[in-house]
This record gives sequence, structure tokens and C-alpha cells, in this order.
Amino acid sequence: MPSCVADEFISQTALSLQPLLPFRLDLTAWALRRRPQNLIDRWDGNAYCRVVVVNDDTFEISVAETAKHRDELTVSIEGGEPDRETKQVIKRAVENAVGVHVDLRDFYRLAAQDPKLARLVNRFRGMKPPQFFSVFEGLINGIACQQLSLSLGLQLLNRLAQSFGLTVRQGYSVSTAFPRPQDLANLKPEAIRKLGFNFQKARAMVEICRAIVEGRLDLEALRGASDEEALRRLMQLRGVGRWTAEYTLLRGMGRWHIFPAGDQGARNSLAHWLRLRKPLDTARAERFLARWKPYGGLIYFHMLMMGLDEAGYLQACDDRLDGEAVSTPAAGHS
Repeated sequence: MPSCVADEFISQTALSLQPLLPFRLDLTAWALRRRPQNLIDRWDGNAYCRVVVVNDDTFEISVAETAKHRDELTVSIEGGEPDRETKQVIKRAVENAVGVHVDLRDFYRLAAQDPKLARLVNRFRGMKPPQFFSVFEGLINGIACQQLSLSLGLQLLNRLAQSFGLTVRQGYSVSTAFPRPQDLANLKPEAIRKLGFNFQKARAMVEICRAIVEGRLDLEALRGASDEEALRRLMQLRGVGRWTAEYTLLRGMGRWHIFPAGDQGARNSLAHWLRLRKPLDTARAERFLARWKPYGGLIYFHMLMMGLDEAGYLQACDDRLDGEAVSTPAAGHS
């Protein structure tokens, strides 16, 4: 059993997933987690763990490589007795979260034609672009991290989850789920502001949650909208500008062609990687990104991974591969 699960639950269910190769769970988990202080998306070196909520029932899930088959994943679902529909909901969410079905062959072919990009891509080969578990989660992440460092934004999101998310107790430890709209809809903005959010962000979150609960807003329905329509409708919401909307499309809907060019940190990383002397503004960043269309979002994730690598967070990933034979991708999945 993965070590992020402390005690036995009443019941355990296991699902099997076979990701398109090449695939690295460790790198993908870090792309989801972003910083080691993230209490919602957890990685212990062997398994990715998280609390999910389906129809008011909480489950602790862990995703790990199958012991005998490194190209197969086992998803353990613990807590209660999930019915068939619940298991399918969790399976689809995990598949999206760790990019099981994302085919990167065309991106790798493009990268192979650009020596600089090829070196970066080869460093993180097998990292799949992750998605948050819902469009709502992507939107709230975007609002929380506006004009803040990623580390501070995640600290605020941790507080939000610990204060208002459903919990799972495992022995002496408590894990929290990302709050749902119904968990926040009846709050006063002041309750969220006390966690460190400014009033504008707190008010925006409460209004969005109330609109969802009252049936006036369906964020999941935006998955079927065009980029332009989804951006337009998101930007009609209080507290949502273009960067937050683009961030939601990328990380909440899996639109891998979108690089949120309004992200100053991402632009700085891009300029650093390109060894530019001057900072990039949005227009100039978009001109550079044009050469890698339609994979701007994948470039964005590689900028994130580059930063994690330079900060030393991925050292354990490298150590784990030392002395191990790396499996050759199956035909058609390279």
C-alpha cells in the first residue's frame, strides 16, 4: 500500500490504468503539485495521493506504478464502498489529472527539430500535462494566485481547504479535499478574507460559488465552448481577468495550446530559458511562442518543471532512476 495512506479504511477498491508511453508518474505528480507545501495534491516519492469527493462521499485515492509493470498504474480508492458510477467518476478524473490518454508524439517530433527545445523536453520526457479535478478548481486556483507568488498562492489554498473542505481522517493525520462550491457558497467574504485573501478575491469566490449552487453558472459546460466563448464567459465573472481565464482553460480544461502569456512568472521563465537580456512583455512572448504552435501550454508546463528542477525539488526523481532500467515505449507510443 502506498505510504501516503496511513491506516486501513473500511474498504479498498483498486482500478488499473495504462498510460500512453512514455510516461513518468513522478514528474507528472510534480507538475500537479507545483510546490512541496501543497497539502491537496500530495506526492511521497512513490504515490500521488489526494482526497476526492463524489456525491458528498469522501475517498482517499492513491495512484502508483504497478509493482510488476512500470507502464501500468494502480488507483487505490479507500473509504466507504464506491458504486460503479462513483468508480467511473474517479477513474475519469484521475485519467485527466495525470494525462493518461494525452498523446505527445507530435509535440516530441516538433521538439526534435529545435535543439534547444529538444534538450528541455528530453529532460522531462514522460511528464504529461496535468488537469485539475474540475474546472471550478482551476478557476479558484487562478483567482487565489493572482498577483502573488505561486508559493504564497498555494499557502492560501491550503488554508481554504483546511478551513472549509471535507476531511478524511487516517489515524492521527487528517487530509482535506479541495472545497466544493457548496462548501463556500453560504460564507461571507470576510470568512475567506481572514485566511489571507484580499476582499476582492474573497467576494469573487463567494459570488461564483453561489452562482454555481443556484444553477446560474455551469463551469463544466464551458468545456464544450470555443476558446473565445469560454474566455468571454469566464471574464464576465467578478475577479476574472484574461490571465485567470486562460489559466482555467489550460489547467482546468486541458487546452494544451494555451500559454497564459499574462503570467509574469511564466514569461520570466521563458526569457530565462531563451537567455534574453530584456524581460518579455505579453506581445513579445506570444511572438516567441508562435514557433511552437499549437503547444504553448506544453511549453508553459516545461517552464514550471524547469523552475522546479532548478530549485532542487526534482532531485529525488533523478535519484530514483539511478541504476534503474528505463522501459522502452511500446510501438506507436513513443
